[in-house]
Amino acid sequence: MGFKKSLPAVILVMAPAVCLLLMGASILYGAKNITMNTVWDAIVAFDPNSVDHQIIRSSRLPRVIGAMLIGAFLAVSGALMQGMTRNYLASPSIMGVSDGSVFAVTLFMVLMPNASSGLYIVSSLVGSAMGAAVVFGLAWLIPGGMRPVQLAILGTVIGTFLSGTAEAIAAYFQISQTVSFWYNARLHAMDPELIKLSIPFAVAGLALALTLSKSVTLLSLGDDTAKGLGVRPWIIKALAMLAVVILTGVSVALAGKVAFVGLIIPHIARYLSGSDYRWIVPVSGVLGGLFLALCDILARFVNYPFETPVGVITSIIGVPFFLYLIKTRGGAQRA
Repeated sequence: MGFKKSLPAVILVMAPAVCLLLMGASILYGAKNITMNTVWDAIVAFDPNSVDHQIIRSSRLPRVIGAMLIGAFLAVSGALMQGMTRNYLASPSIMGVSDGSVFAVTLFMVLMPNASSGLYIVSSLVGSAMGAAVVFGLAWLIPGGMRPVQLAILGTVIGTFLSGTAEAIAAYFQISQTVSFWYNARLHAMDPELIKLSIPFAVAGLALALTLSKSVTLLSLGDDTAKGLGVRPWIIKALAMLAVVILTGVSVALAGKVAFVGLIIPHIARYLSGSDYRWIVPVSGVLGGLFLALCDILARFVNYPFETPVGVITSIIGVPFFLYLIKTRGGAQRA
């Protein structure tokens, strides 16, 4: 029992070392393997004329950093959504939040094709807010719409509609090849400048998530219980959704839609951490970053030397997990 209580702290303490190991593996291995000496030289004595140094600095390092950030953002978003709605199926990719971002980015590319990278983040944030508002608004209007399975079905339907509309717009305006980046989560095309621009948004979203974690713990006990303990459920839910919108919007802007990270990881974090979201949120962030970085490494070797989209790997793991949750948990809300 004592080890179980200390497990979340152990995970957080060990996380930096595991992150470094995965970063090293991600930089070293791929279609072109690179030696450790070359990696060290690229960091401390960068040679712009060296192809290997260029690959490390402009591609592989941003790629693994982006994967870890995106995995962390999506996992924290999923943890907040599951906690505040008491819905074990809640996640950005299932509830239409990610698809709303993809739709908004596509529309933005049509209307302002020469806009700066920073505006893509803003459009993605607007889209994620729109997707969440449509799904939860309709669920609130439909009898029984807030039940886990019904909400998941509604989110999937709305998400499919938004992504399908986005693809139709892209095809009509002949930008399908350009926007395919946002449909297939191509981490190898990570933009280092976009990562820098996303940092203020990410810090704000994570800080808000951590600040709300205690209140989300109370919300996970039920609205009536939370009210009795001095929490205003609608205020906390609104702020939590703001954090979800920020983190999901930034994730989609960086690399497109990545499915199932926000569904799988919070469940694992909850199993390891217990029911306190002051632990679940940071543990979800750490495990989410490690999980997506590992999936990205695996994606390079499934069909070596060709790369498989990382979304295929997350779906191979996520779809059975999703079906398992439906089978074992049925249609009831989490107790």
